[in-house]
Amino acid sequence: MQATNQRYKHIPPLRAIKAFEASARLLSFTQAAEELHVTQAAISHQIKKLEELTGVQLFERINRSLKLTFEGRMYLIAIRQALENIETATRQLINRDAAGTLNISVLPSFATKWLSKRIWRFQQQYKELDVRIASFEWMTDFKKDNFDIAIRYSSDPSYAGLTSELLLNEEVFPVCSKAFYDTYKGQLTPKDLLSAKLCHDDFTTERWDDWFNAAGLSPQAPLRGTRFSHMVTMLEAVENHQGFGLGRTPLVQDDINRGLLVAPFDIKLPGKMAYYLVYPTNTGQDQKVQIIRQWLFAEVDKFKKAANKSTNLL
Repeated sequence: MQATNQRYKHIPPLRAIKAFEASARLLSFTQAAEELHVTQAAISHQIKKLEELTGVQLFERINRSLKLTFEGRMYLIAIRQALENIETATRQLINRDAAGTLNISVLPSFATKWLSKRIWRFQQQYKELDVRIASFEWMTDFKKDNFDIAIRYSSDPSYAGLTSELLLNEEVFPVCSKAFYDTYKGQLTPKDLLSAKLCHDDFTTERWDDWFNAAGLSPQAPLRGTRFSHMVTMLEAVENHQGFGLGRTPLVQDDINRGLLVAPFDIKLPGKMAYYLVYPTNTGQDQKVQIIRQWLFAEVDKFKKAANKSTNLL
């Protein structure tokens, strides 16, 4: 016990460390006291004890303001790193057995057309881990909403403090139901789509005009048809024989493989956006995050192999 005490004799009390970090960050004993729910006198007392222990002045008191000394600035850098290491180690200890609930934020379209068709395999493999999938369009606030990971659809995956990994690219191409395709009796051409029933998703980056241009066709009049505010609703109409829609690989490939949808032409646009796996950088080594990360990339690999085997042309 004596050896242990001797080894750590220069470690200050944690309350003194927290008082210093908050005061240095806010440059105010008053605000630090409010944040830590103690009195200003308590903060001043802890800082004084810390300066006495180190024999170093950490703050300059100028009128009513605070300023870190050079030594204080250097100490703050080291203290922040130490606190982050403690927080990371504690969180990993809490999550050591990957039990509890895995919280995933994902777009509604991707949740409906891709993730929901596969997540049962994850739950079979990891029975000790419950899964909560929250589907909404807006960005995820990891701290506020307590999510472990998010799957975001973006052209720019750079987010401060977050790690973004490319999960899945997409291609854009016309699809229709098998019954609707059969009405053309094998004589369908890209030009026929100029006068066909078209379904539009008003919130996508690639439009029917883009696809016709790729096919070497130039619509002479505005393309008409039924317009939808959401991709999944548009695809539901297409599956119910209401016309052609522009499908995106992650959202239609499973239904093509099952024969519910047909991709009549081998003319595809590369998607301008892609799906990214996003999580806080400081939680990247947590066991829950690593488990779902590895599982998702394995599922994407299976999905790509199945898509390559699929014969989309009829």
